[in-house]
Amino acid sequence: MTTDTTFLAPAPPAYPAPQRVSQARVLRSEWVKLRTQPSAAWALLSAAVLIVGFGVLYCLLRVARPPHGPAAISSFDPTAISLAGINLAQFAVGVVGVLLISNEYATGLIRTSFAAVPKRLPILWGKAAVCALTTLTLCGPALFAAFLAGQSILSRQHIGTAIGQAGVTRAVLGGALYLAGVGLLGLGLGTLLRNTAGAIAALFGLLFALQIIIGFLPGAWSADVSKYLPATAGLAVTEVRPDPSSLSPWAGFGLFCGYVAAALLLGAWRMRRGDA
Repeated sequence: MTTDTTFLAPAPPAYPAPQRVSQARVLRSEWVKLRTQPSAAWALLSAAVLIVGFGVLYCLLRVARPPHGPAAISSFDPTAISLAGINLAQFAVGVVGVLLISNEYATGLIRTSFAAVPKRLPILWGKAAVCALTTLTLCGPALFAAFLAGQSILSRQHIGTAIGQAGVTRAVLGGALYLAGVGLLGLGLGTLLRNTAGAIAALFGLLFALQIIIGFLPGAWSADVSKYLPATAGLAVTEVRPDPSSLSPWAGFGLFCGYVAAALLLGAWRMRRGDA
């Protein structure tokens, strides 16, 4: 008895050269993973909507109640009003960073990733690059849109500003850099804790709960300590008229980058030494 091989598909040709793991290939695979995660895509979309929607809403509220008196007008920051959506969008972006790594640990896909990339750390660096670039690409235009829409509303009461004014461009671009940093902070916490709920709770604690706790300190202590907190320091780069008692824009952002680097390095240490 003979076997009919007429309908058997031919074997695929072998690769002409051995394939090696490169950072570019890891980066491309991480981009595919991000695109195929509906939860991450929705979180990024919600961040853009929050930036524009809340910024416009807050500008409408301030037009209804414009500042009165020399002191109020001199301290009024129209750029910060139109960029107020950053305060809400940062949580959505941070969740994206957490999900990029925690979903793989939850589903067991991380074992496949480690088998394909035995050195492990290129996976983290690829995720970090994809997270930062995607956040900048999406949130940067959203911030410019929020600024332009907000200033067109504030101009009705002659309290708006222009993109060419000193510090305005830095504030808008700084907002995009801050959000990218928050995404990397979430990625670092997700890599360190390997649990979605725990990493999101830690992220909320760093960005929000710490400020509430520090607020219970006596007035002078609260002001001295709060300016060194991650969110307060990072958001300083988005202020055209910063508080004299706070850190300067780039000094605050530099400190925030230090927090992000620490989270990523701790996550890299856990990824390198921990089991899958």
